[in-house]
Amino acid sequence: MNIILFNELKAENFLPFSDFRGEHIQKVLRLAVGDQFSAGVINAKKGKAVILSIEADGYRFSYEESPAPLVPLYPVTLLVAQVRPICMRRILREAVSLGVKQIILTGADTTEKSYGNANLYKNGEYHSILLDGAMQSGETGVSEVLFARSLDHAMHLLEEKNTRILLDNVVESKPLSLFELPLSPVVLAIGPERGFSDRERSVMQASGFISATLGSRILRTETACSAGVAVLLGRMHLL
Repeated sequence: MNIILFNELKAENFLPFSDFRGEHIQKVLRLAVGDQFSAGVINAKKGKAVILSIEADGYRFSYEESPAPLVPLYPVTLLVAQVRPICMRRILREAVSLGVKQIILTGADTTEKSYGNANLYKNGEYHSILLDGAMQSGETGVSEVLFARSLDHAMHLLEEKNTRILLDNVVESKPLSLFELPLSPVVLAIGPERGFSDRERSVMQASGFISATLGSRILRTETACSAGVAVLLGRMHLL
């Protein structure tokens, strides 16, 4: 963790050892009284925390917000089809770390219907994964996650004014690395393990998506998400 995030912070706070953040301070950072760590409120400013005392069941610490401006998430929506939960955990964590503002998880013609009903979503685990990705980044921004039953449904969740790009190595198209993209909202769509169907490609084309490629190699969905977002942010002159 490069920052420890909370839902709220006061001038003085208490963090129990039983909380995973308290455990991290105790077992990884090994902080003592007077030591500092970077902290912040989710989607708000970050600042400096100082250990005031170590009690029987946790840490008491002070918090002072930094005068530096908030570092916003990037104006990127990652539209990604449902994949195996173990893969989706990686996608969510890395997308937040890279600074994606919004993630839309959608069902698709070629994906397993059960993926969308995984415990990852039912028990709220995905929230913890998003938080972990944000804390890795050292910033406070946590991506918004929306769920769509199908790609057709997902089209209705998109904002009207944005650039829409489909990463696809089936339809002949130019590399994403050659795109010139303005600093304005962009949607990057990436398919499931077996790719989007021809029907779904037609739906996206009708909704204003243009095709791009990361090359001729067939990538795992989680690899395409990380690589695609990184290249996209580069073309937006954000990296």
